[in-house]
Formats: sequence, C-alpha cells, structure tokens
Amino acid sequence: MIDDSYLDISDHDSFQNGVPHKTFERLRNEEPIFWTKEKNGRGFWSILRHGDILRVNQNHKVFSSERGIRIEDQTEEEYIARRTFQETDPPTHRKIRSLLNPAFSKQKMDGYENLVRELASNIINEAIQKNKFEAVDSIAKKLPMLMLGRILGVPEIDLDWLVQKGDALIGNSDPDFSELIIDKEDSEKYRLMPFRSPAGADLFEYAEKIIDGRVDIAEGGILYEMLNHIKTSEGQQVMSNLEFKNFFCLLIAAGNDTTRYSIAMAVYQLSLNPKLFDYLKSSKNYSGAADEFIRVASPTMYFRRTATCDCEIHGKKIRENDKVVLWFVSGNYDNTVFNDPNRVNIDRYPNPHLSFGKGGVHFCLGTWLARMELKIILEEICLKIQSIKKLSEPTWTRSNFICGVKTLDVGIERRK
Repeated sequence: MIDDSYLDISDHDSFQNGVPHKTFERLRNEEPIFWTKEKNGRGFWSILRHGDILRVNQNHKVFSSERGIRIEDQTEEEYIARRTFQETDPPTHRKIRSLLNPAFSKQKMDGYENLVRELASNIINEAIQKNKFEAVDSIAKKLPMLMLGRILGVPEIDLDWLVQKGDALIGNSDPDFSELIIDKEDSEKYRLMPFRSPAGADLFEYAEKIIDGRVDIAEGGILYEMLNHIKTSEGQQVMSNLEFKNFFCLLIAAGNDTTRYSIAMAVYQLSLNPKLFDYLKSSKNYSGAADEFIRVASPTMYFRRTATCDCEIHGKKIRENDKVVLWFVSGNYDNTVFNDPNRVNIDRYPNPHLSFGKGGVHFCLGTWLARMELKIILEEICLKIQSIKKLSEPTWTRSNFICGVKTLDVGIERRK
C-alpha cells in the first residue's frame, strides 16, 4: 500500500511496505487522540504525540496493562492463560520485576561486553567473506540469537528452532513467519496460547521440558536462576509453571526480534547514505548512533492499555474499559520533540525516544543489552567495512505491532 497519509493503522497490510509515517504525522497534527475503528474489534483510542504517550504510560492506575498489551481483545480466561508480568500493574508487577532486575542490570550486562564483541567480530568477518550478501540473516539476526542463547543458557543447537518459533510468535500476522495468520485464519484452537499462535504451543512444550530437567540448561543463565531461585522465595512459590512458560515465550520473542530489527535498520540507513556511514566512522559516536537507530527503527510500535475509569484527554472522553494504544513509533517522530525527525542524526542529544517504554513501570528489561549489542556491531561494521550500499529494496514485516526490515541485499567493500 502507498502511504497517502490516510492508511488504516489497525490493518497489518498498512505496514507491509514499512511504517506509514505520513499517516502518523497527519494524525499527530490533526487528531492526536484518535478513535480508531477495527474490522473485527470494538475499536480503540490511538495516542500519537510524544508528551501524551509519556503521561499515559506513567499513569498505570488509570491506564492499566491488566487486560493485555496487544490490541486484540481477550476473555478473562485467555488473559489469565497468556499473562506475563508485562500484563500486570504494581504491586504485582514490581514484585516479579524486582526478582528479575538483577539478571538484566547494567552491571550484569556490562559483564557480557567481551563476549558481545567477540561474537560481533566473528559475525562481520564471516559476512564480509562475500562482497554481496543478505544483511538480515548474515548480520542482524545472528548477534541477538547467539546472545539470547548465552544469556538464557539454552543449548546452542536449539537456537535456530527457538528463534524460528519466536519469529512465528511475534510475527503472527506475517505469512513469511507464521503458519497461521492471525487476521486471516481461525485461531480459536490456540486462543489460550501466547499471541494466539501455534508457535506458542511449541514453546510451551519446550518450557515444560526445561521445568522437568529434560533440557540441559547452563548454570549461571537466566533460566537456571529463575528455576532455582526466582520460583521460590522464603519457601513460597512466586512464579507458577504457567507463568514460567509465558515468561519463557516473552524472552524468546522480545529478546531477539526487537534488537534484530534495530540492527537491520542501522544497516539499511547506512546503506542508503554514504555520508552518514563516513561520518559515523570519523566521529566514532557509536553510543549516540545506537540510540538514534533504535529511535528510527521503533521496532515495538505500540503497547496497549485499558482505561480503568472515565477520563478525558484533549477534550476526548475516554470511557472505562476502552482500549488505549500508545503508538511509540509515532511519538518517536514527533517534530515538537525531535528536530527533523525523518533524518538520521547520530549526534541527536538529548534523544528521549520511547522505544524502551520510557517513563513507565514496564520500562524494557533488555535496554542495556540492546544498546550494547547495537553499539558494538556498529563498531565492528565501521572497523571492517569501507562502504556499503543496498542492492534491492528491503522487505518489511506485515505487522502493526513489530516493525522491521525482513530482508536487505547489500554490496560491500572491505576496509584494507
């Protein structure tokens, strides 16, 4: 579809050629609190400006996560069956998160820096053995996948299968990823599975094997810590088997796809703009570049909340139980916050992008790892590649939830 600034943002097809930024820009200017109709749903409020997204995200008492974070409506039974700590509010959320925070802290992630650098160096060295290659499979997909395996402690032989299932789970609207397309086929059979997906059933089965000791989990990995420490606290179980399975699915999906698509966006932007690539190599502002590419990519485009009472924003009357969708991808391009938002500016400072759920209690656990992975892969690209250009137009995910470059053919010249 061509973005004529009037695309339907509830429709996955509107995103199959990339984010419809013209449509989001028009809505920010004309109707920033926008009642959005659904073909097979009751409709929802779209929150489109940066400041409004921040305010709603910070007010979990009025805008709750406890009815799901996807636009899809769920019954109480479905919600309970598929809930992770993302679909909880304080104090429950804080209780679980406090147990998980140490495993994802900046200090803990900094301890992985040498490993990330070794993996990134090997990935780039292997990719540039050819002068032409597909960059998502060769670069963007590999580093998050390998780090996911090391951090979780799952056997490396299982990683390809786990990532494939994670793609199918979070990409359940894309026929390139999922055998069952959520908006085109009957998914009733899987309504109690994560993302209403058959991949959720497969990952549940794998998680059951972890619980039963039938998968050899490495000591020191997050899953080992969860099973041996998080499940019991002062003699009481704080995470049931079902909660563990749902959290495992969340780790597999969120721990891979979002970082992959940020890396893919970085490679895409560098392949479009030789001057940007040259400036990155000379400035060596890899940390600033990582944050800017994450803003530009905005891989998780929204999270949903549900109003717990009647309220009003900019004169729009939001009723109790209305769905309220926070479009981070729109807020990240708000020109009242980001000067010239459509231009990649690796020196952008400050860069208060919303890609990690800024300001809310659900701030992304994987923030420090994602930034480190992108920063280091950029360093390795600049160290070993002289020039890079796209050889064909990229393909994009068919999803209004997760945005990303699926394939990108590039040609490179190695540095001497």
